[in-house]
Amino acid sequence: TLNIHPSLLPRWRGSSPVQRSLEAGDNPVGVSVLFTVSKMDAGPIVSQETLDIDENEQATTLLPTLFDIGTKSLIDALPKVINGDITMETATVQDESLVEEAGMIDSSEGQLWPTKMSARECHNRVRGFSMWPGTFLYFQIGDDESKDPVKVKVVETRVLEETANPTDIIEIGPKKGDGLRLVCSDGSVLEMLKVQPATRNVMDAKSFVNGLQGNAVR
Repeated sequence: TLNIHPSLLPRWRGSSPVQRSLEAGDNPVGVSVLFTVSKMDAGPIVSQETLDIDENEQATTLLPTLFDIGTKSLIDALPKVINGDITMETATVQDESLVEEAGMIDSSEGQLWPTKMSARECHNRVRGFSMWPGTFLYFQIGDDESKDPVKVKVVETRVLEETANPTDIIEIGPKKGDGLRLVCSDGSVLEMLKVQPATRNVMDAKSFVNGLQGNAVR
């Protein structure tokens, strides 16, 4: 039996290979065709294809792309397996010393921690968790700290080349199309292009700011 696995095995064995590879910032990524054995994703490799991706590519679009590539690779490999050109014995054995586990994602991992994470780490988590569980922050809106923070889903981001002095104030950039700029503790800047407040639709940064009625965001 052959199987398609959307990672460059033995890196990212397990249930969440695309999510974990994006979270780790891997580039290139890839897909493997392998023989099925009793141990998960550990069989000899029949073929692998690598794919260079954009730094903003998200799991939502990458996963189907990798499975399309994997399906073509599987179809190409089948005749060679059927006629005996490729067997369990001649396929490439995985190097166990290079194994990385792509563990199941817990919903609590969706929270971004700019006080502990860099902008790149936050961005890569947004990319990796775009399908599920998504990523979110808690915004303090206005100066009344007795009000509970608002949970806001972070849908699309990018990392700016510039750095800034760390601050908890979140502001929109000066140019048209700019997003909400969040300065992480190391001074790197994450720009949030699309967000989704609780019970609302996904919106761009400008629409979100317009709804704040002049209130500051932290």
